[in-house]
Amino acid sequence: MTARATPQESYNASMILIQANGLGRQYSGDPIFSDLAFEVRPGERIGLVGPNGAGKTTLMRILAGGDQPDYGHINIRPGIRVSLLRQEHSFTPEETLLGVVKSGLASLLDLHRELEEAAAEMAEAVDEADVARAHKRYDDLNDQLAHQDAYSIDHRVEEVLMGLGFKEEEFDRPAITFSGGQQSRMMLAKLLLESPDLMLLDEPSNHLDIATTEWLESYLSRQPVAMLVVSHDRYFLDKVVQTIWELHQGRLTQYPGNYSQYWRLRAEKAKVLDRQAERHEEKTAQLEAYIRKYGAGQRAKQAHDRERKLERLEREKVETIRDIVGPVMRFDEVDRSGDIVVEARELSKAFEYPLFEALNLSVERGQCVGVIGPNGAGKTTLIRTLIGHEKPDAGVVRLGHKVKVGYHDQGLRSLSPETTVVRAVWPEDDVEWTQGDVRDLLARFGLSGDIVFQTVGQLSGGEKAKAALARLCATAANLLVMDEPTNHLDLWSCASLERSINEFEGTTLVVSHDRYFLNQVADRLIVVSDGKARIIEGDYDAYLHFAQLEKDRAKAAVAKPRRAPEPRVPEPAASPPPPRPTPPKSAKSNKKFAYRKPADIEREIAQIEPEIRELEDLLGQPATWREPLKAVRSQDRHRDLKLKLEKLYEHWEYATEAEW
Repeated sequence: MTARATPQESYNASMILIQANGLGRQYSGDPIFSDLAFEVRPGERIGLVGPNGAGKTTLMRILAGGDQPDYGHINIRPGIRVSLLRQEHSFTPEETLLGVVKSGLASLLDLHRELEEAAAEMAEAVDEADVARAHKRYDDLNDQLAHQDAYSIDHRVEEVLMGLGFKEEEFDRPAITFSGGQQSRMMLAKLLLESPDLMLLDEPSNHLDIATTEWLESYLSRQPVAMLVVSHDRYFLDKVVQTIWELHQGRLTQYPGNYSQYWRLRAEKAKVLDRQAERHEEKTAQLEAYIRKYGAGQRAKQAHDRERKLERLEREKVETIRDIVGPVMRFDEVDRSGDIVVEARELSKAFEYPLFEALNLSVERGQCVGVIGPNGAGKTTLIRTLIGHEKPDAGVVRLGHKVKVGYHDQGLRSLSPETTVVRAVWPEDDVEWTQGDVRDLLARFGLSGDIVFQTVGQLSGGEKAKAALARLCATAANLLVMDEPTNHLDLWSCASLERSINEFEGTTLVVSHDRYFLNQVADRLIVVSDGKARIIEGDYDAYLHFAQLEKDRAKAAVAKPRRAPEPRVPEPAASPPPPRPTPPKSAKSNKKFAYRKPADIEREIAQIEPEIRELEDLLGQPATWREPLKAVRSQDRHRDLKLKLEKLYEHWEYATEAEW
């Protein structure tokens, strides 16, 4: 029988679940990563980020026991359960949705059986010591079941399945009859119910709409178990994780906080290290200049001392942060279209049920319009109807003057799996393109070297997504229509795509569940839900604001007693009030600082500047960043002192002018 940790042990913050030292993995002689060192403790929620190909999935597989490191040591505490979210799935015809999901509760069912055995032992024991031992085992097992909320299994199963978008009438449906995305959600539900000591979640929000992703964020944030999360959803990382591990160029760097905190700390660390490198260069240049000037003169002895200092300085390792650069991407210049790119009037479409009705919409040149809504609401159908790929049931849709449409489909079906990448991207019937032109285009989207001669079917998900975007660019369309374009892209490729859309001179229509992405690119949103499509002016945050206002109004309407409506009198349009005159400042208000002697301020400046330099040197040392709390405190102190120094310089200038 596998040894089990007691509840007290399992959630002791000082206990280490996994410890790795000198961990390395390589394929075909090329290292993916090397000399990784880390610890995972109970309850930690860690986000693992890095560019595609950095080794994130490989590291997850090693932690789950599905792969082995080539060197180094990894110690997993005996008895703990580590589970990896599986992206591949195969089911027998007999397995139902409920059966698959409940199989994640096998460990709890084992505990139930052990509890029954312990109860039987208590009943059969005669010797006092045997009774005490059986009683202790029963109490320990009961504590574990209570800690894992094992006495409300049915409620938990229903909560997770409903939260992930399944309906009660689907519980007994055969698993093989669900779509690929639904099967992925099924495997996620199984893992959530399994509730291992360490969850390894590789892109858990894939195939989830925004509402379901928000439910998952809330659910994971409440769980006491440790988790390591790989995700390209920056909003998701902000909500769920408390620490970021960056895996890049074979090295692992740890940052405290969520994704936004990581991005800020990384930028600040880069600035500090750049300043340290500049000072190192300045010191080197000064020493070299002194040696050249006085090396053969009366100060030869001092010059010789400088040579020894220069040797020591040159031996010092100058730490710099290695930038992670996404592909350039960038869409080419396109022909100008008319001012109105898409115009829809009274547009309606239904299949088994209405998707949208009586939609009126005008998309202007240069806009980026985002489309959001639950899975199955009709988002893809809407954009295909707007560009003429689907016929509406009612209403009219027109494309504007000289509009050329380029379509990026979610399933990337525009790329034939058997075709080489270079041929799949090559514009059809365009005799002006050469192979060199196509390879340059692919390199701009992050695909270069021999990979362009592989077939599309051999590419990873991220590589295929980049190839599809390159093909979209090659169409020279001035209306780019994208269905989930950030799927499979890493964080830096997402940022490159955002920049490219913002710089694009044409018009963009994009379906996305990526809230961070929508905030960066969308000028307006079409929200498709409950058989309706409505327009929101602004980005995703604007949509949240309006949604909250609607909730507040609905609550207020319920809270207030109903009264007969009063007749409304039209009010004239209000003109903006005239600007208020600025009151004259008193003599006292002109006095910016209290009086101090310049010499006193200079002494305080002289005390602060060396401390700032010491902190910058400290933040430039790799050892500092191995202790995240120390690094954060040092950064906060450095920022406070810099602000204080700026104020002191202003005060010094004021005091100097006052003396004159």
